[in-house]
Amino acid sequence: MRGVEPAWSVAGPVRPGRRTKLLVRDLVRGDVALIDHLDIDRVSAEELIAAGVTAVLNCRPSSSGTYPNLGPQLLVEAGVVLVDLPDDALFEVLSGGDPVVIRALAGTTAAELLRGGELLARGELLDLERVCAETEARRREVGEALERFANNTIEHMREERELLAGRVPLPRFTTDFRDRPALVVVRGVGHQRDLRALRAFIRDKHPVIVAVDGAADAVLEVGLRPDMIVGDMDSASEAALRCGAELVVHSYPDGRAPGRDRPEQLGLAFKLVPAPGTSQDLALLLAAEKGARLIVSVGSQFNLLEFLDRNREGMSSTFLTRLRIGEILVDAKGVSRLYQPRPGLAPLLVVLLAGLIAVAAVIWLTPVLRDLAELLWLKLHVLALARAGGPGG
Repeated sequence: MRGVEPAWSVAGPVRPGRRTKLLVRDLVRGDVALIDHLDIDRVSAEELIAAGVTAVLNCRPSSSGTYPNLGPQLLVEAGVVLVDLPDDALFEVLSGGDPVVIRALAGTTAAELLRGGELLARGELLDLERVCAETEARRREVGEALERFANNTIEHMREERELLAGRVPLPRFTTDFRDRPALVVVRGVGHQRDLRALRAFIRDKHPVIVAVDGAADAVLEVGLRPDMIVGDMDSASEAALRCGAELVVHSYPDGRAPGRDRPEQLGLAFKLVPAPGTSQDLALLLAAEKGARLIVSVGSQFNLLEFLDRNREGMSSTFLTRLRIGEILVDAKGVSRLYQPRPGLAPLLVVLLAGLIAVAAVIWLTPVLRDLAELLWLKLHVLALARAGGPGG
């Protein structure tokens, strides 16, 4: 590409992170995110956009073509420069905060990455027209993705019979679910918006709030506190882990539990539960097995494209978990649309105050009523003096 003139360029400090869900916590507006994320999903894209990144450099294909993942389209529609790099060599070359320049080359789909004028890498620039066309093509081929999902689901049915049959041994928890509604919050599409929409439900019903890993921070951000945090504890902040919630570390069925290291380092007590499936599955089944009368799922997947967009093998187990729990599981969006909150105390006090002001105004403007009120006030005053004087007064 020697001799090709640049069409435009963007610059900013680079922030590398192989796990997007952890990196987004450290990003600030104007950063260039260096990630290692095959098939960027919608949730990750929304978090990158919310962080205000200028550009995203991806060391893996942002869309592999196996299913219509929505992340790349959301990024480029938001004006974020998205470049797919050929390998992950930049993780060894760049450090957090290094100033870099991304330069698009005119007449090509290529982009260059420079630091201090030195060319570090070339990659493929994903523009809006191309991304939209590829997403639409994947949508037309969604039948193949669905077939793979169905095969994976059948495989999970064979491997995770204990989970689906409810035979996972559960310890005794201090959190009481019996005959109470439970709110299971997952880091997913619109989870913060759904939490805000459920404020009236939470105020009136006082549900048990179960956060899955990093969703604990989302619960705290809206002014609530989780009663329980379930997961491998890798994406929840230290503040969330120390908020007083009961910690449940999800381990592999063979007993391996990488997630126990963090609470042990922080000196926090936790319960260990070995179970197949995802931490989201465990949180839902735990609430059901411990007697919750209603489970409201926040941020979880509820339609085909959302399941496919997560592009994880474990999503099949999540699909099966929903079949296991049945009718007590509802989506947060449905609750916020159907639930009619009881009026709070504040509106009733306002109405009462308005009524008293209206009565006082009528009495003050009517001479007869004003004289009657003054007479009544004098009688009450005399009666009070008499009572204060007592028998010997």
